[in-house]
Amino acid sequence: MFFIKKILLCGEKPHFAGINRNFAPQQLGISMYNSRNSFVGMLPVVTKNLIIINGIIWLAQFVLFNRADIDLTRQFGLHFPASDNFRIFQLVTYMFLHDPYSISHVFFNMFAVFMFGRTLEQVWGPKRFLTYYLVTGIGAGLIQLLILFIRVQAVLPQEMFSMVDSVTVGASGAVFGILLAFGMLFPNAELFIIPFPFPIKAKWFVIGYGLLELIFGVANRSGDNVAHFAHLGGMLFGIFMILYWRKKDRKYGRYY
Repeated sequence: MFFIKKILLCGEKPHFAGINRNFAPQQLGISMYNSRNSFVGMLPVVTKNLIIINGIIWLAQFVLFNRADIDLTRQFGLHFPASDNFRIFQLVTYMFLHDPYSISHVFFNMFAVFMFGRTLEQVWGPKRFLTYYLVTGIGAGLIQLLILFIRVQAVLPQEMFSMVDSVTVGASGAVFGILLAFGMLFPNAELFIIPFPFPIKAKWFVIGYGLLELIFGVANRSGDNVAHFAHLGGMLFGIFMILYWRKKDRKYGRYY
């Protein structure tokens, strides 16, 4: 778990050309630490609705599976294209589903959206933030399918079925895209990460987290059901989007 100590250090501005021109750095500190009369009231509209939607869908997964034997994960989770259960829309729907057997999966993903997503939405505005969230989530899904395809080619036929029949769910790809964006926009923001007793700058946190995901993904340990390369895919598509927006904004100005 992590907490933000400082967003802007010594008046530092976000390292991104395409920011909201009406955005003042001081506003960030106000919205990060004041509640504006209520917890819900301090959340920007897209961040708030992403958290609500993911929470409602997780509850629906849990209730429908336990009460009516309806498995939303099987229907809307991301399947390998060779599977009979694969549908193209799953590249979008999978990121709104989470493990119905554990609330921690959806909680920590939405906690990250709450901690970092609201800051990005204030800087970018709701339209750009939502676009970024969806594209990085879809990109993470595409990378996950690519890695599965590569691994399927390398396994024995008897092991292939379990891989083809696997299902990917979770907003983690989009969340890692959010972490990447936060590290690029606010590289010197200090984060307190439990249990470390000292602050870590956002840029080092993002780089370190990305390296860990790469190591775990390459290791591909037995029993590890975390889609590490999907996380990296969210970061990769995030880099592409930020660099693209930076180039467009410098050439034409804010276009959203």
